[in-house]
Amino acid sequence: MCADDYLPTETMPSTSVQDFELPATGGQTFRLSAMSARHLVLYFYPKDNTPGCTTEGEQFRDAHASFQAADCMVLGISRDTMKSHENFKAKMQFPFDLLSDEAEVACNLFGVIKMKNMYGKQVRGIERSTFILDAKGTILREWRGVKVPGHVAQVLDVVKAL
Repeated sequence: MCADDYLPTETMPSTSVQDFELPATGGQTFRLSAMSARHLVLYFYPKDNTPGCTTEGEQFRDAHASFQAADCMVLGISRDTMKSHENFKAKMQFPFDLLSDEAEVACNLFGVIKMKNMYGKQVRGIERSTFILDAKGTILREWRGVKVPGHVAQVLDVVKAL
């Protein structure tokens, strides 16, 4: 991977996120204010079962034990339905939950909905983005416009350094 392959916007905004609640896989509900881990990685991705999103999820899956060892919870968020999420999670054997944001509640809080070009047409979609939050819901780091190769390893390095 060359340096040009990964050009995220990495910031330390120290912004608190408004509390939100979304349905999670396994018939659960996730509420930000009820989070019990020291840190939380929220990764927003465009769509279940697409190549880049599958690869990103696999990389978070493969590094999951390392995130847990750092007392960090990982959650994936997209606008897909719970049924789609349940199937995707089972198929890929993700050890973490996926959150369904069909109403774009969290997407709007984090500002990840963007106009994108798809087959020559402008469409609204999720810009692949990752956020690390502390237990109080404060954003410690963010990456926007993420390129998948090497990204999960970089997020894990930051979590370990916190």
